[in-house]
Amino acid sequence: MADQARIFSIKDINKYIRMKLESDVLLGDIWLRGEISNFTHHSSGHMYFTLKDKDSRLKSIMFASHNVKLPFMPKEGTKVLARGNISVYERDGNYQFYVTAMQPDGIGSLFLAFEQLKRKLEAEGLFDASRKRPIPKHPKAIGIITSPTGAAVRDILITLQRRHPSVPVLLFPVVVQGAAAAPSIVKAIEKMNQIAEVDVLIVGRGGGSLEELWAFNEESVARSIAASVIPVISAVGHETDFTISDFVADLRAATPTAAAELAVSNVQELQSQLSSLRKRLTQSLQGTVQFRKERLMRIQRSPVFLHPRRYLLQQAERLDRLTERLQQRTSRTTERGHDRLNRLRAALAASHPGEKTAQAARRLSIASDRMEAAMSAGMKERRMQLGASIRQLDALSPLKVMARGYSLVYDNSTDKLIKSISDVQLGDMVKVKLSDGDLECHVWGMEEEA
Repeated sequence: MADQARIFSIKDINKYIRMKLESDVLLGDIWLRGEISNFTHHSSGHMYFTLKDKDSRLKSIMFASHNVKLPFMPKEGTKVLARGNISVYERDGNYQFYVTAMQPDGIGSLFLAFEQLKRKLEAEGLFDASRKRPIPKHPKAIGIITSPTGAAVRDILITLQRRHPSVPVLLFPVVVQGAAAAPSIVKAIEKMNQIAEVDVLIVGRGGGSLEELWAFNEESVARSIAASVIPVISAVGHETDFTISDFVADLRAATPTAAAELAVSNVQELQSQLSSLRKRLTQSLQGTVQFRKERLMRIQRSPVFLHPRRYLLQQAERLDRLTERLQQRTSRTTERGHDRLNRLRAALAASHPGEKTAQAARRLSIASDRMEAAMSAGMKERRMQLGASIRQLDALSPLKVMARGYSLVYDNSTDKLIKSISDVQLGDMVKVKLSDGDLECHVWGMEEEA
Protein backbone atom coordinates (compact mmCIF):
# COMPACT_ATOMS: atom_id res chain seq x y z
CA MET A 1 0.00 0.00 0.00
CA ALA A 2 2.86 2.36 0.88
CA ASP A 3 4.41 1.67 -2.52
CA GLN A 4 1.35 3.06 -4.33
CA ALA A 5 0.77 6.15 -1.99
CA ARG A 6 2.72 9.38 -2.36
CA ILE A 7 5.18 9.79 0.52
CA PHE A 8 6.07 13.32 1.79
CA SER A 9 9.10 14.47 3.74
CA ILE A 10 8.59 16.26 7.05
CA LYS A 11 9.95 19.42 5.50
CA ASP A 12 7.49 19.20 2.60
CA ILE A 13 4.47 18.79 4.85
CA ASN A 14 5.56 21.62 7.16
CA LYS A 15 6.04 23.83 4.13
CA TYR A 16 2.62 22.88 2.80
CA ILE A 17 0.96 23.71 6.13
CA ARG A 18 2.81 27.04 6.25
CA MET A 19 1.56 27.97 2.78
CA LYS A 20 -1.97 27.02 3.77
CA LEU A 21 -1.87 29.18 6.87
CA GLU A 22 -0.30 32.14 5.11
CA SER A 23 -2.87 31.99 2.31
CA ASP A 24 -5.74 32.16 4.80
CA VAL A 25 -7.32 35.64 4.72
CA LEU A 26 -8.20 35.68 8.41
CA LEU A 27 -4.84 34.40 9.65
CA GLY A 28 -2.86 36.63 7.29
CA ASP A 29 -3.67 39.84 9.23
CA ILE A 30 -5.18 39.39 12.67
CA TRP A 31 -5.35 41.25 16.01
CA LEU A 32 -4.99 39.25 19.23
CA ARG A 33 -5.49 40.28 22.86
CA GLY A 34 -3.36 38.54 25.46
CA GLU A 35 -0.87 38.70 28.29
CA ILE A 36 2.89 38.42 27.67
CA SER A 37 4.78 35.60 29.36
CA ASN A 38 8.20 33.92 28.88
CA PHE A 39 9.45 37.20 27.41
CA THR A 40 13.01 37.23 25.96
CA HIS A 41 14.65 40.15 24.23
CA HIS A 42 17.41 38.50 22.21
CA SER A 43 20.77 40.18 21.55
CA SER A 44 19.82 40.23 17.86
CA GLY A 45 16.95 42.58 18.73
CA HIS A 46 14.18 40.04 18.14
CA MET A 47 11.56 39.51 20.87
CA TYR A 48 10.39 35.98 21.73
CA PHE A 49 7.39 35.52 24.03
CA THR A 50 4.11 33.72 24.59
CA LEU A 51 0.69 35.35 24.33
CA LYS A 52 -1.79 33.79 26.72
CA ASP A 53 -5.25 34.21 28.14
CA LYS A 54 -7.08 32.19 30.78
CA ASP A 55 -7.85 29.36 28.32
CA SER A 56 -4.83 28.99 26.00
CA ARG A 57 -1.44 30.24 24.87
CA LEU A 58 0.39 30.92 21.58
CA LYS A 59 4.13 31.14 20.81
CA SER A 60 4.95 34.53 19.31
CA ILE A 61 7.88 36.43 17.82
CA MET A 62 8.39 40.10 16.94
CA PHE A 63 11.41 40.83 14.76
CA ALA A 64 13.71 43.78 15.50
CA SER A 65 12.60 45.62 12.35
CA HIS A 66 9.09 45.84 13.85
CA ASN A 67 9.72 46.18 17.60
CA VAL A 68 12.15 49.10 17.19
CA LYS A 69 9.09 51.36 16.70
CA LEU A 70 7.28 50.27 19.85
CA PRO A 71 6.31 53.18 22.16
CA PHE A 72 6.89 50.98 25.23
CA MET A 73 9.03 48.04 26.32
CA PRO A 74 7.04 44.80 26.78
CA LYS A 75 7.70 42.77 29.88
CA GLU A 76 6.35 39.80 31.79
CA GLY A 77 2.66 40.22 32.59
CA THR A 78 1.99 43.13 30.21
CA LYS A 79 -1.44 42.98 28.59
CA VAL A 80 -1.26 43.93 24.93
CA LEU A 81 -3.12 44.08 21.63
CA ALA A 82 -0.90 42.49 18.98
CA ARG A 83 -1.23 42.53 15.20
CA GLY A 84 0.36 39.99 12.86
CA ASN A 85 -0.06 36.70 11.02
CA ILE A 86 -0.09 33.01 11.86
CA SER A 87 2.53 30.80 10.19
CA VAL A 88 4.65 27.68 10.72
CA TYR A 89 8.31 27.52 11.64
CA GLU A 90 9.24 24.74 9.21
CA ARG A 91 12.30 23.43 11.03
CA ASP A 92 10.44 22.61 14.27
CA GLY A 93 6.95 22.17 12.81
CA ASN A 94 5.56 24.70 15.33
CA TYR A 95 2.97 27.23 14.32
CA GLN A 96 3.38 30.68 15.89
CA PHE A 97 2.21 34.26 15.78
CA TYR A 98 4.48 36.69 13.90
CA VAL A 99 3.79 40.10 15.45
CA THR A 100 4.18 43.25 13.33
CA ALA A 101 2.58 45.82 15.67
CA MET A 102 1.71 45.96 19.34
CA GLN A 103 0.15 48.39 21.78
CA PRO A 104 -0.72 48.27 25.47
CA ASP A 105 -4.18 47.03 26.30
CA GLY A 106 -6.03 49.14 28.88
CA ILE A 107 -5.14 52.18 31.02
CA GLY A 108 -2.67 50.23 33.14
CA SER A 109 -0.61 49.40 30.09
CA LEU A 110 -0.84 52.97 28.84
CA PHE A 111 0.52 54.20 32.13
CA LEU A 112 3.33 51.64 31.82
CA ALA A 113 4.15 52.94 28.33
CA PHE A 114 4.08 56.51 29.71
CA GLU A 115 6.51 55.67 32.51
CA GLN A 116 8.88 53.78 30.22
CA LEU A 117 9.09 56.63 27.69
CA LYS A 118 9.48 59.15 30.49
CA ARG A 119 12.45 57.27 31.94
CA LYS A 120 14.01 56.88 28.49
CA LEU A 121 13.79 60.57 27.56
CA GLU A 122 14.87 61.67 31.02
CA ALA A 123 17.98 59.49 30.72
CA GLU A 124 18.77 61.20 27.40
CA GLY A 125 18.63 64.61 29.10
CA LEU A 126 15.54 65.93 27.30
CA PHE A 127 14.02 67.04 30.62
CA ASP A 128 17.12 68.89 31.86
CA ALA A 129 16.55 72.48 32.91
CA SER A 130 19.86 73.47 31.30
CA ARG A 131 18.51 72.85 27.78
CA LYS A 132 15.23 74.72 28.25
CA ARG A 133 15.02 78.08 26.49
CA PRO A 134 13.61 81.20 28.18
CA ILE A 135 10.21 82.42 27.08
CA PRO A 136 10.49 85.97 25.65
CA LYS A 137 8.90 88.58 27.93
CA HIS A 138 7.48 90.61 25.07
CA PRO A 139 6.96 88.36 22.02
CA LYS A 140 6.30 90.01 18.66
CA ALA A 141 4.00 87.15 17.57
CA ILE A 142 2.59 83.96 19.11
CA GLY A 143 1.95 80.61 17.42
CA ILE A 144 -0.83 78.26 18.59
CA ILE A 145 -0.86 74.55 17.70
CA THR A 146 -4.16 72.94 18.73
CA SER A 147 -7.56 71.90 17.48
CA PRO A 148 -9.36 74.80 15.75
CA THR A 149 -12.75 73.74 17.17
CA GLY A 150 -12.01 72.90 20.82
CA ALA A 151 -12.50 74.98 23.94
CA ALA A 152 -8.75 75.29 24.38
CA VAL A 153 -8.20 77.52 21.35
CA ARG A 154 -11.12 79.72 22.37
CA ASP A 155 -9.73 80.16 25.91
CA ILE A 156 -6.25 80.96 24.56
CA LEU A 157 -7.47 83.54 22.05
CA ILE A 158 -9.78 85.25 24.57
CA THR A 159 -6.98 85.48 27.14
CA LEU A 160 -4.46 86.82 24.60
CA GLN A 161 -6.97 89.41 23.37
CA ARG A 162 -7.71 90.51 26.93
CA ARG A 163 -4.10 90.71 28.08
CA HIS A 164 -2.33 92.03 24.98
CA PRO A 165 -4.55 92.59 21.92
CA SER A 166 -1.74 94.11 19.82
CA VAL A 167 0.30 90.87 19.65
CA PRO A 168 -0.37 88.96 16.38
CA VAL A 169 -1.49 85.33 16.70
CA LEU A 170 -0.81 82.58 14.13
CA LEU A 171 -3.03 79.48 14.51
CA PHE A 172 -1.92 76.14 13.04
CA PRO A 173 -4.90 73.72 13.28
CA VAL A 174 -4.05 70.09 14.09
CA VAL A 175 -5.73 66.83 15.08
CA VAL A 176 -5.28 66.35 18.85
CA GLN A 177 -6.78 62.88 19.30
CA GLY A 178 -6.47 59.53 17.59
CA ALA A 179 -3.86 57.84 15.42
CA ALA A 180 -3.40 60.89 13.16
CA ALA A 181 -2.83 63.30 16.07
CA ALA A 182 0.90 62.76 16.68
CA PRO A 183 1.97 63.13 13.00
CA SER A 184 -0.25 66.20 12.71
CA ILE A 185 1.33 67.88 15.76
CA VAL A 186 4.87 67.01 14.66
CA LYS A 187 4.24 68.47 11.21
CA ALA A 188 2.81 71.67 12.71
CA ILE A 189 5.84 72.22 14.99
CA GLU A 190 8.25 71.65 12.11
CA LYS A 191 6.28 73.97 9.83
CA MET A 192 6.16 76.73 12.45
CA ASN A 193 9.94 76.52 12.80
CA GLN A 194 10.37 76.72 9.03
CA ILE A 195 8.11 79.78 8.77
CA ALA A 196 9.88 81.42 11.75
CA GLU A 197 7.27 84.18 12.13
CA VAL A 198 6.54 83.71 15.85
CA ASP A 199 8.64 84.04 19.02
CA VAL A 200 6.85 81.43 21.13
CA LEU A 201 4.64 78.37 20.51
CA ILE A 202 1.67 77.20 22.58
CA VAL A 203 1.10 73.48 21.97
CA GLY A 204 -1.79 71.71 23.65
CA ARG A 205 -5.47 70.88 23.94
CA GLY A 206 -8.27 70.76 26.52
CA GLY A 207 -8.73 68.12 29.17
CA GLY A 208 -9.61 64.46 28.61
CA SER A 209 -8.84 60.90 29.56
CA LEU A 210 -5.38 59.34 29.31
CA GLU A 211 -6.33 57.79 25.97
CA GLU A 212 -7.60 61.13 24.64
CA LEU A 213 -4.40 62.94 25.69
CA TRP A 214 -2.14 60.14 24.44
CA ALA A 215 -0.93 62.02 21.35
CA PHE A 216 1.05 64.30 23.68
CA ASN A 217 2.74 61.22 25.19
CA GLU A 218 4.07 60.05 21.83
CA GLU A 219 7.86 59.96 21.46
CA SER A 220 7.74 61.67 18.06
CA VAL A 221 5.86 64.67 19.55
CA ALA A 222 8.28 64.89 22.50
CA ARG A 223 11.34 64.87 20.24
CA SER A 224 9.75 67.43 17.92
CA ILE A 225 9.20 69.81 20.86
CA ALA A 226 12.78 69.24 22.05
CA ALA A 227 14.13 69.99 18.55
CA SER A 228 12.10 73.18 18.14
CA VAL A 229 14.17 76.35 17.81
CA ILE A 230 11.16 78.38 18.93
CA PRO A 231 10.48 78.15 22.72
CA VAL A 232 7.46 75.94 23.45
CA ILE A 233 4.80 76.28 26.18
CA SER A 234 2.97 72.99 26.80
CA ALA A 235 -0.74 73.46 27.61
CA VAL A 236 -2.34 70.01 27.77
CA GLY A 237 -5.48 69.25 29.76
CA HIS A 238 -6.20 70.43 33.27
CA GLU A 239 -3.87 71.28 36.13
CA THR A 240 -3.72 67.64 37.30
CA ASP A 241 -2.92 66.26 33.83
CA PHE A 242 0.74 65.58 33.05
CA THR A 243 2.09 64.44 29.68
CA ILE A 244 5.53 63.76 28.24
CA SER A 245 5.18 67.03 26.32
CA ASP A 246 4.98 68.92 29.64
CA PHE A 247 8.38 67.58 30.70
CA VAL A 248 10.10 68.25 27.37
CA ALA A 249 8.63 71.72 26.75
CA ASP A 250 10.47 74.84 27.80
CA LEU A 251 7.57 75.77 30.09
CA ARG A 252 4.49 73.88 31.32
CA ALA A 253 1.19 75.64 31.79
CA ALA A 254 -1.49 74.10 33.99
CA THR A 255 -4.23 74.95 31.45
CA PRO A 256 -4.48 76.52 27.99
CA THR A 257 -5.66 79.76 29.65
CA ALA A 258 -2.60 79.74 31.90
CA ALA A 259 -0.40 79.21 28.82
CA ALA A 260 -1.78 82.39 27.26
CA GLU A 261 -1.12 84.29 30.49
CA LEU A 262 2.47 83.01 30.54
CA ALA A 263 3.02 83.86 26.87
CA VAL A 264 2.24 87.60 27.04
CA SER A 265 2.31 90.33 29.61
CA ASN A 266 -0.87 92.09 30.70
CA VAL A 267 -0.95 95.33 28.75
CA GLN A 268 -2.88 97.05 31.54
CA GLU A 269 -0.22 96.01 34.04
CA LEU A 270 2.46 97.25 31.64
CA GLN A 271 0.67 100.59 31.29
CA SER A 272 0.40 100.83 35.08
CA GLN A 273 4.10 100.04 35.42
CA LEU A 274 4.97 102.61 32.75
CA SER A 275 2.82 105.23 34.51
CA SER A 276 4.55 104.46 37.79
CA LEU A 277 7.99 104.62 36.16
CA ARG A 278 7.06 107.89 34.44
CA LYS A 279 5.98 109.36 37.76
CA ARG A 280 9.18 108.21 39.46
CA LEU A 281 11.27 109.61 36.59
CA THR A 282 9.48 112.97 36.79
CA GLN A 283 10.01 113.16 40.54
CA SER A 284 13.67 112.17 40.12
CA LEU A 285 14.20 114.85 37.45
CA GLN A 286 12.47 117.47 39.52
CA GLY A 287 14.57 116.58 42.53
CA THR A 288 17.75 116.69 40.45
CA VAL A 289 16.82 120.10 38.97
CA GLN A 290 16.04 121.48 42.44
CA PHE A 291 19.34 120.15 43.80
CA ARG A 292 21.28 121.66 40.90
CA LYS A 293 19.44 124.96 41.32
CA GLU A 294 20.28 125.18 45.03
CA ARG A 295 23.88 124.26 44.31
CA LEU A 296 24.09 127.00 41.67
CA MET A 297 22.72 129.53 44.13
CA ARG A 298 25.33 128.50 46.71
CA ILE A 299 28.06 128.85 44.12
CA GLN A 300 26.78 132.31 43.14
CA ARG A 301 26.96 133.38 46.80
CA SER A 302 30.49 132.07 47.22
CA PRO A 303 33.43 134.55 47.64
CA VAL A 304 34.82 133.52 44.26
CA PHE A 305 31.86 135.08 42.47
CA LEU A 306 31.35 137.94 44.95
CA HIS A 307 35.04 139.04 45.04
CA PRO A 308 36.81 137.48 42.08
CA ARG A 309 39.74 140.00 42.10
CA ARG A 310 40.54 139.18 45.72
CA TYR A 311 40.59 135.50 44.85
CA LEU A 312 42.87 136.14 41.88
CA LEU A 313 45.30 138.19 44.02
CA GLN A 314 45.52 135.34 46.52
CA GLN A 315 46.24 132.92 43.72
CA ALA A 316 48.85 135.29 42.25
CA GLU A 317 50.62 135.49 45.61
CA ARG A 318 50.53 131.71 45.89
CA LEU A 319 51.94 131.50 42.37
CA ASP A 320 54.85 133.80 43.31
CA ARG A 321 55.72 131.67 46.32
CA LEU A 322 55.58 128.53 44.25
CA THR A 323 57.78 130.15 41.57
CA GLU A 324 60.37 131.12 44.19
CA ARG A 325 60.39 127.63 45.65
CA LEU A 326 60.78 126.18 42.17
CA GLN A 327 63.76 128.44 41.45
CA GLN A 328 65.44 127.48 44.72
CA ARG A 329 64.94 123.82 44.10
CA THR A 330 66.20 124.23 40.53
CA SER A 331 69.36 125.99 41.76
CA ARG A 332 70.09 123.33 44.38
CA THR A 333 69.48 120.61 41.87
CA THR A 334 71.90 122.31 39.41
CA GLU A 335 74.63 122.62 42.06
CA ARG A 336 74.28 118.98 43.04
CA GLY A 337 74.48 118.11 39.37
CA HIS A 338 77.74 120.07 38.91
CA ASP A 339 79.31 118.41 41.96
CA ARG A 340 78.33 114.98 40.77
CA LEU A 341 79.66 115.81 37.27
CA ASN A 342 83.06 116.85 38.69
CA ARG A 343 83.29 113.61 40.70
CA LEU A 344 82.46 111.63 37.64
CA ARG A 345 85.14 113.49 35.60
CA ALA A 346 87.79 112.74 38.25
CA ALA A 347 86.76 109.11 38.33
CA LEU A 348 86.81 109.04 34.52
CA ALA A 349 90.31 110.53 34.41
CA ALA A 350 91.54 107.92 36.87
CA SER A 351 89.99 105.25 34.75
CA HIS A 352 91.31 106.63 31.42
CA PRO A 353 92.60 103.86 29.11
CA GLY A 354 95.95 105.65 28.51
CA GLU A 355 96.71 105.91 32.21
CA LYS A 356 95.70 102.32 32.81
CA THR A 357 97.92 101.24 29.86
CA ALA A 358 100.96 103.11 31.26
CA GLN A 359 100.46 101.56 34.69
CA ALA A 360 100.15 98.12 33.14
CA ALA A 361 103.35 98.71 31.09
CA ARG A 362 105.26 99.67 34.24
CA ARG A 363 104.02 96.63 36.09
CA LEU A 364 104.95 94.46 33.08
CA SER A 365 108.50 95.87 32.95
CA ILE A 366 109.06 95.25 36.67
CA ALA A 367 107.69 91.74 36.36
CA SER A 368 109.90 91.08 33.30
CA ASP A 369 113.06 92.19 35.16
CA ARG A 370 112.17 90.04 38.13
CA MET A 371 111.51 87.06 35.87
CA GLU A 372 114.88 87.45 34.05
CA ALA A 373 116.76 87.69 37.36
CA ALA A 374 114.96 84.66 38.69
CA MET A 375 115.64 82.69 35.51
CA SER A 376 119.36 83.65 35.55
CA ALA A 377 119.78 82.59 39.18
CA GLY A 378 117.88 79.40 38.53
CA MET A 379 120.04 78.50 35.52
CA LYS A 380 123.25 79.19 37.49
CA GLU A 381 122.08 76.93 40.28
CA ARG A 382 121.09 74.22 37.78
CA ARG A 383 124.56 74.43 36.09
CA MET A 384 126.29 73.94 39.44
CA GLN A 385 124.06 70.98 40.24
CA LEU A 386 124.74 69.49 36.79
CA GLY A 387 128.53 69.82 37.18
CA ALA A 388 128.42 68.13 40.55
CA SER A 389 126.28 65.33 39.14
CA ILE A 390 128.67 64.86 36.19
CA ARG A 391 131.66 64.66 38.50
CA GLN A 392 129.89 62.18 40.75
CA LEU A 393 128.82 60.09 37.72
CA ASP A 394 132.36 60.12 36.30
CA ALA A 395 133.76 58.94 39.60
CA LEU A 396 131.31 56.05 39.64
CA SER A 397 131.84 55.09 35.94
CA PRO A 398 133.09 51.47 35.33
CA LEU A 399 135.45 52.82 32.70
CA LYS A 400 137.27 54.85 35.33
CA VAL A 401 137.61 51.70 37.44
CA MET A 402 138.95 49.71 34.46
CA ALA A 403 141.41 52.51 33.67
CA ARG A 404 142.99 51.77 37.02
CA GLY A 405 143.73 48.13 35.88
CA TYR A 406 140.43 46.42 36.43
CA SER A 407 138.54 44.40 33.75
CA LEU A 408 135.17 42.68 33.22
CA VAL A 409 134.82 39.02 32.16
CA TYR A 410 131.80 37.88 30.10
CA ASP A 411 130.70 34.45 28.90
CA ASN A 412 131.59 34.47 25.21
CA SER A 413 128.43 32.60 24.16
CA THR A 414 125.85 34.45 26.31
CA ASP A 415 127.58 37.78 27.04
CA LYS A 416 126.67 37.18 30.68
CA LEU A 417 128.89 38.85 33.25
CA ILE A 418 130.99 36.24 35.09
CA LYS A 419 131.12 36.99 38.77
CA SER A 420 132.37 33.62 40.11
CA ILE A 421 134.57 30.74 38.94
CA SER A 422 131.49 28.57 39.28
CA ASP A 423 130.05 30.42 36.27
CA VAL A 424 132.72 28.83 33.89
CA GLN A 425 134.32 25.48 33.21
CA LEU A 426 137.71 24.47 31.84
CA GLY A 427 137.89 24.99 28.12
CA ASP A 428 135.17 27.70 28.00
CA MET A 429 135.71 30.75 25.83
CA VAL A 430 135.45 34.03 27.78
CA LYS A 431 135.65 37.69 26.77
CA VAL A 432 137.72 40.05 28.87
CA LYS A 433 136.66 43.70 28.54
CA LEU A 434 139.46 46.22 29.23
CA SER A 435 139.34 50.02 29.22
CA ASP A 436 140.70 50.16 25.65
CA GLY A 437 139.33 46.90 24.11
CA ASP A 438 138.28 43.26 24.47
CA LEU A 439 140.24 39.98 24.79
CA GLU A 440 138.95 36.52 23.87
CA CYS A 441 140.54 33.84 26.07
CA HIS A 442 140.35 30.08 26.87
CA VAL A 443 140.03 28.92 30.41
CA TRP A 444 142.95 26.46 30.94
CA GLY A 445 142.91 26.40 34.64
CA MET A 446 140.91 27.56 37.73
CA GLU A 447 142.02 28.20 41.26
CA GLU A 448 139.49 28.90 43.98
CA GLU A 449 140.57 31.10 46.84
CA ALA A 450 140.45 29.60 50.27
